[in-house]
Amino acid sequence: MTKLSSDDNIHVQMTGKKYSKRDDSLESLLNLDGEVFLMEDGYWTKFEITRVPPSPQIPHGIRYSLTFHDRNNIRILGFDNAHIVKAKRRKYGDRKITLDHKHKLGRVSPYEFEFPEKLLEDFWSEVEKIMKRE
Repeated sequence: MTKLSSDDNIHVQMTGKKYSKRDDSLESLLNLDGEVFLMEDGYWTKFEITRVPPSPQIPHGIRYSLTFHDRNNIRILGFDNAHIVKAKRRKYGDRKITLDHKHKLGRVSPYEFEFPEKLLEDFWSEVEKIMKRE
């Protein structure tokens, strides 16, 4: 486990490029598998990331769960692709069904996975917003 303080820089820089199999950010994400980061005031994060064969449900080939928990071990934020989430119906179109989504304070909403580095940036951005409110 790694202890983080509010002084630690937990931002991930974006490259602006789309995901590719050669993307170094994929290896960086995969290397976080099993990591738990202890944060101030009893908060903590956990990362579970594995490579899977690409499929229509997981076209990027990454099964992931990035979670943020409070001092009572209650998940208050999670980005994952463990189950199907139905997106809102588009105007004049079908409803998009996706596995990529986020859980935030009991609500589930679709998440648009772009590339590994963006996933990490979005997760840490949400963590920082929550911690500022607490």
